[in-house]
Amino acid sequence: MKLLRSGEAVVPVGVTAGIAVFDRQTGQFTDVVDPDRQFRSASVVKLLLVLDFLWDRGPAYDIPAADKARLEVMLRSSDDDAASYYWDHLGGSAIIDRMVLLLGLTHTAGPPVTHPGFWGYAAFTAADTVRIYRYLLDQAPAPVRDFVMGNLQQPTRYGTDGFDQYFGIASAFEPPFAIKQGWSGYLDSSGYGRDKNKPKDAAVDFVRAALHTTGTVGPDHRAIVAVYTLHPAGTGYGKACADTTALTRTLNVPGAVKTPGVPDCQ
Repeated sequence: MKLLRSGEAVVPVGVTAGIAVFDRQTGQFTDVVDPDRQFRSASVVKLLLVLDFLWDRGPAYDIPAADKARLEVMLRSSDDDAASYYWDHLGGSAIIDRMVLLLGLTHTAGPPVTHPGFWGYAAFTAADTVRIYRYLLDQAPAPVRDFVMGNLQQPTRYGTDGFDQYFGIASAFEPPFAIKQGWSGYLDSSGYGRDKNKPKDAAVDFVRAALHTTGTVGPDHRAIVAVYTLHPAGTGYGKACADTTALTRTLNVPGAVKTPGVPDCQ
């Protein structure tokens, strides 16, 4: 991986990060931090779910109305029910296997065999996430690119689970941007994140709370940004949001315009 120039990313104390920033205009990476480190994907895996669904629907790539509604809420509002529907109907981990082969991903893998239904436990890296967005922007058929990226440019402030997804890219930079965020391990009143049977002895850390911000920034999707983070035990969602956004603001992101401050998650 060739690095053009480092933005000297400032990773908050106690946070583990995997970062890759790619300038589509120059074809160079402008920031990397441990880009091949595997993290549990959380909702970023939804990018592969929609690509797998659309893969063999050419040349028109027509989407039935029911699927269009499901996919839109999955991409814009990170709906978990929609993700579980496609995980179950498209073959579970076989989705990951197909996309690894077709997109040339190098460090992406399905969830542990002990947790086959946990799509958010798929292993992703910052570098492979850049490869996914590069495929979408530069190789995917126009209907696929326009559907996926068009929805990612219309994120709702909150996910359907109630979590604020305007952290990282969405708070650090002014529009235009397109985002697919991920979060895992945070508790709410419904008990979200209370999986007591997380794999403990695995190459991927399933224990610490995860918060990921991925997408594109700037006119014509100038920069691709992938920031994966793990936070110390007991870190609340608001603190993780603030730290992830502060980290993202330190990156060298071509074409980006920084916001005046670092808004708190709501």
